[in-house]
Parts: sequence; structure tokens; C-alpha cells
Amino acid sequence: MCYVHHMRMHIELGDELVAQVDELAGPRGRSAFVRAAIERAVRQELRWSDIEAAAGSIEGEGHEWDADPASWVREQRRADVRRAG
Repeated sequence: MCYVHHMRMHIELGDELVAQVDELAGPRGRSAFVRAAIERAVRQELRWSDIEAAAGSIEGEGHEWDADPASWVREQRRADVRRAG
């Protein structure tokens, strides 16, 4: 059996923000709304951390199409055996 431990936090929010949360989630839905918002924010921060960690990890050697993209596309089309004409 797996137990999920919950920890309480005390956070302070302005009256206007709490009113907006209540409008969206209802006063009985505050905790679930705030929990979901924090989970989304954490996932987004982790994604950005991953992106920033990966930035520059692939060497920029250029591409074979950089000099003349139109010619490269034409050559790819001609080389495709499935293409007629």
C-alpha cells in the first residue's frame, strides 16, 4: 500500500487574488485550485530547466541546405523514388 503524505503550507495572498480564485474555483475549491496551479508552475519550471540545460549541447555545424535551400529541396524531391516525374 502506498501512502501519500500531505504537508500544509501557509501562504499569504491578496484579497483580490483570493476573490479571483473563489470566482474560478469556488471557496470550497481553493486548495485544489492552488495545488493544481503550483503543480503546473513546477512542471513548467522543470521543463525550462531541462531546456536551458540542453541549450548548446548540440554543436552548430550548419546544414547541407544552408547555402541554397531551394536546390536542396529540389534534389530531395528528385531522389524520392516514390515521386513520379
